[in-house]
Amino acid sequence: MRWLLQHVAGAPGGRRGKWLVLAAWLILAVALGPLAGKLGDVEDSSANAFLPRGAESAQVNTELEKFRTDTVMPAVVVYTGDGADAKAAADRKAFAPFAARGEQVSRPVPSEDGKALMTVVPLDREDGVTDKIDELREIAGANAPPGVDVEVGGPAGSLADSVAVFGSLDATLMIATVLVVAVLLLITYRSPVLWLLPLLSVGFAAVLTQACTYLLAKYAGLPVDPQSAGVLMVLVFGVGTDYALLLIARYREELHRVEDRHEAMRTALRRSGPAVLASAGTIAVGLACLAFADINSSRSLGLVGAVGVICAFLAMVTVLPALLVITGRWVFWPFVPHSGTPARKPRTVWSRIGDAVARRPRWSWMMSVAVTGLLALSAIGINMGLTQAEMFQDKPESVIAQERISAHYPSGASDPAKIITVSDKVAEVRAAAAAVGGVARVEDGDRTPNGQLTTLEVVLRDAPDSGAAKDTVDDLRDAVHQVDGADALVGGTTAQTLDTQRAADRDLTTVIPIVLLVVLGVLIWLLRALVAPLLLLATVVLSYCAALGASNLLFENVLDYAGVDWSMPLMGFVFLVALGIDYNIFLMHRVKEEAGRLGHARGVLEGLTSTGGVITSAGIVLAATFAVFAGLPLVTLAQMGVIVGIGVLLDTFLVRTVLVPALALDLGRWFWWPGRLFHEPAHRDTADDTSRATSRAHEPA
Repeated sequence: MRWLLQHVAGAPGGRRGKWLVLAAWLILAVALGPLAGKLGDVEDSSANAFLPRGAESAQVNTELEKFRTDTVMPAVVVYTGDGADAKAAADRKAFAPFAARGEQVSRPVPSEDGKALMTVVPLDREDGVTDKIDELREIAGANAPPGVDVEVGGPAGSLADSVAVFGSLDATLMIATVLVVAVLLLITYRSPVLWLLPLLSVGFAAVLTQACTYLLAKYAGLPVDPQSAGVLMVLVFGVGTDYALLLIARYREELHRVEDRHEAMRTALRRSGPAVLASAGTIAVGLACLAFADINSSRSLGLVGAVGVICAFLAMVTVLPALLVITGRWVFWPFVPHSGTPARKPRTVWSRIGDAVARRPRWSWMMSVAVTGLLALSAIGINMGLTQAEMFQDKPESVIAQERISAHYPSGASDPAKIITVSDKVAEVRAAAAAVGGVARVEDGDRTPNGQLTTLEVVLRDAPDSGAAKDTVDDLRDAVHQVDGADALVGGTTAQTLDTQRAADRDLTTVIPIVLLVVLGVLIWLLRALVAPLLLLATVVLSYCAALGASNLLFENVLDYAGVDWSMPLMGFVFLVALGIDYNIFLMHRVKEEAGRLGHARGVLEGLTSTGGVITSAGIVLAATFAVFAGLPLVTLAQMGVIVGIGVLLDTFLVRTVLVPALALDLGRWFWWPGRLFHEPAHRDTADDTSRATSRAHEPA
């Protein structure tokens, strides 16, 4: 490891190496730029991309491809209000040119209560469905009589609304993230030039990330969906900026000690390199653990995120150091670090915090645990699950159309469950399905070209995303599975929601233990101890529970969300454990370094004082980048942004600042058991040293 870090540090920190590194990245960016722009070509936006592997509903989607002798996708237009008959009849004539070849627009179907009409427009899915939906909505919205409401939904309307949401996702996230990071870097450095270097380096990392993700998706089967592609850039910017802040802070510290900036950079890389490497490794491996998840979108997010973290790490330890050395000390203007001057003021806010913690360490960590524990209690009784209508901050028209249909027709009329069965057994399967309570009716579907398989459409009495509909799907599966030789499968929207919910529960019990073991292994390797890694891991888990509880309070009382998406507990845990342990790694790596030189108590306080400013800045930047999600139209992404943002702030201002230092001071040398620092001579950490630590912690290392 030492040999590797020396060689990595020697290239960007060398007099000629810095130019070679910059030239290599420029060539790489030019060569990979076209590939980075193709990432959207490999995104999988099919229904199975967001479903569990091997789920029955996913099998149905796969089998349905055998029936696609045509490419019809229905749009459902629903009319409510007095006087809707004339409007529906006129629209039917206007809709006729949009029907797929060989198909006709249905006559308006009245509801049983006589308060609604429903028209089905069969569209060709391969002929610009989204554009046609826009035209249908324009026609439907024109010349509507007063009191008549018209909405266009159905499968085609849902597809168009999803495309509209995800289509603007990447651009919105990128613009917002760049602006947030740029502003925070400008505030942090108070320099008109320095903030550009981290941003430029992250730009290099973004190009490399997108190109690598595209190549891995195209040639190695890496799963990529629109959600993971959007989160990817936020993760790269957040993590990359964190590493930039840490490296620049250590480089600036070394510039106060030595005259030669090349030597300062080489020293900064050697000393901060293990912490950055351990951080990147922890995040990448932690996210990669999502490969064990059943839900395809979770696997995609984890694996794609791991690629982004690795690329961000490579850029931050190569091109950023090269740019810093090339530009020289003046890039820090107006706060230029000069050799021989103090690296910081004699007393800082962080030294004062350290003094307060050192005076009463046990009280400090107990109060920290009490605060986080109180927040964690708010997660008890959390309302899990979101309906389709609750997945959007502002309801799209297709969701409103579904609500109108559910109010006036059998709720499942526009989105029936689907059964695929062997054609010879179709009569028995139909009878079994019709006998299930909660089934309104069973309609014949299509056969495959070879006649071996047949579909049945089952209209449910309840709304497709309701709990009662899920119970009906369970009963339906039990009934049709009992038909010998039918090989019947039940799918559709309700079945997909049910399968996803159960897979999310399984993923929690599978992935979380793996992530904890991986992170624990990295901490043991980095700190060469056992007690400290176990305590650090416990603090991060406690912080996650507190973040989930605090977020739930916001969801219920401020943001007015109906519940928490099923994927959030796992996504929040993996992201917060991987990212939250980041700051503990930065802190404890410096504490370990200083404890070996100054003794345990002084080392803890010196580590806190030295890293306080940079870790706080990094935490604010990372929390702000994830907070960008809160303004997105998808509730799922908004919830992830809130949970991760709150968790990172808790780690930054409470766990890393108070809880961890207090535990370390209270345990003394036992904190490092059974490592080398535990066996240091007793005089290195005497009671006298501990009593004087608070007054000497601010001395420069």
